[in-house]
Amino acid sequence: MRAQSSAIAAPSIAVNTGRDAGRNTDRERPGLGTAQAALGVVAFSLTFPATAWGLEGFGPWSLVAVRSVLAAVVAGGCLLAVGVPPHERSRGWGRVRLPERRHWAGLAVVAAGVVLGFPLLTTLALQTSTTAHAAVVVGLLPLTTAVCSALRIGSRPSRTFWAAALAGAGAVVAFTVGQSGGALTTADLYLFGALLVCAAGYTEGGRLARIMPGWQVIGWALVLCLPLTLPGALLALSYEPVQLTAHSVSGLLWVAVGSQFLGLVVWYRGMAAIGIPRASQLQLAQPLLTLVWSVLLLGERLTVAAPLTAAAVLVCIAVTQRTRS
Repeated sequence: MRAQSSAIAAPSIAVNTGRDAGRNTDRERPGLGTAQAALGVVAFSLTFPATAWGLEGFGPWSLVAVRSVLAAVVAGGCLLAVGVPPHERSRGWGRVRLPERRHWAGLAVVAAGVVLGFPLLTTLALQTSTTAHAAVVVGLLPLTTAVCSALRIGSRPSRTFWAAALAGAGAVVAFTVGQSGGALTTADLYLFGALLVCAAGYTEGGRLARIMPGWQVIGWALVLCLPLTLPGALLALSYEPVQLTAHSVSGLLWVAVGSQFLGLVVWYRGMAAIGIPRASQLQLAQPLLTLVWSVLLLGERLTVAAPLTAAAVLVCIAVTQRTRS
């Protein structure tokens, strides 16, 4: 009887050890985690220009709903295609194990923040705001995410970290507000709302990415939204006119696959590896990257303040990446 018990227990021990070892290995490779988070920032930096392209052929509600549906189709396909060990398939959906019930509330926060809230609010803002002005929300997002992380999961960055984060956020906000002429618009309410919901979604997603693979975090969040986004897409498309052009289709595909899925996959993996506060500060570079894309893709013009702000932000990023909680 004792031999049988040992034989039965052995596979479970081996599987748990392997899974824990994989997570620990990711955390022991901060360089890889930083690179993954940086790739996420590059993907996100294209979101506003791509959204502006998408709005050339889609209404705001159609664009948000359709992008979420397309991203959910890609994510659902990945969830179905990627296999799991046979002993884990008893609680599976297709070939993928369902998240535990205690994680569904966190996935709902991710869904509300990064799948529905942030895309909708920023798309509504971009109807009347330039991408430069909309980048204000991204300039404040790293600091807001760090604060949300401290409140939600108890992370305690050093005073040097907070000083560098505040300096970087101040530099980005000053630059982006200056680019928009310093005037506040009605779109600011949408932008500040997007800031809050996205910070909550990033924090919860980064926490869950320490428990499950990052691609499954955003994958399940997208699938969770399908009962809302699919009918919403059909309804919005029936009311809002659609004009399929190269710009509108390209913008839709990027925000759906690049920003909504692939970008968040590497972003959550990076946050799980190097920590939410440190990863969030890499987003200080996102507004500047967005402005570069705005020049190249949308023909917007920048002032000579851009390289000075870029240098200041890079210094702040270097400081935050060298600090420890």
